[in-house]
Amino acid sequence: MNLNDIHRGIHKNRGRKRLGRGTGSGHGKTAGRGHKGQGSRNGVSFKSVFQGGTMPMIRRIPKRGFNNRWALRVAVVNVGDLQTAFEAGDEVTPEALVAKNLARGCYDELKVLGEGELTKKLTVSAHRFSKSAAEKISQAGGQVIVLPGKTPVEKKKKQLAQTE
Repeated sequence: MNLNDIHRGIHKNRGRKRLGRGTGSGHGKTAGRGHKGQGSRNGVSFKSVFQGGTMPMIRRIPKRGFNNRWALRVAVVNVGDLQTAFEAGDEVTPEALVAKNLARGCYDELKVLGEGELTKKLTVSAHRFSKSAAEKISQAGGQVIVLPGKTPVEKKKKQLAQTE
């Protein structure tokens, strides 16, 4: 294989189909719509999930339980993980946890749990703490800082109304 073979056959900017411009264009006569049927008529529009008249997948698959779409996504970090990842006297913030790869993914709130032992003096900032985690951090001589969480829209509206 040669370097000039790598991009052979790859076209970044593909030209648009010129439909209905005669048979020589390759998209003449029926203009890629086929013969007869709903899709061949003008003004046709399908939903993107339409499956040709059969029962749609979303209606065939059984649904179980309750899915709260407004629930907060909570990332969890154990005290034992803080013991191994940080040095004594360090400041533990959500950004520091992301940098150390302890709080992964997208989340709304960070919670520190009390699994494991902590002997180092750390200043830990998070949205939530379990009772055991807060006890272990304070027993080690550290500090617990509770960060403010997301405030719902209704609370914000009430706060604005009170200030005006």
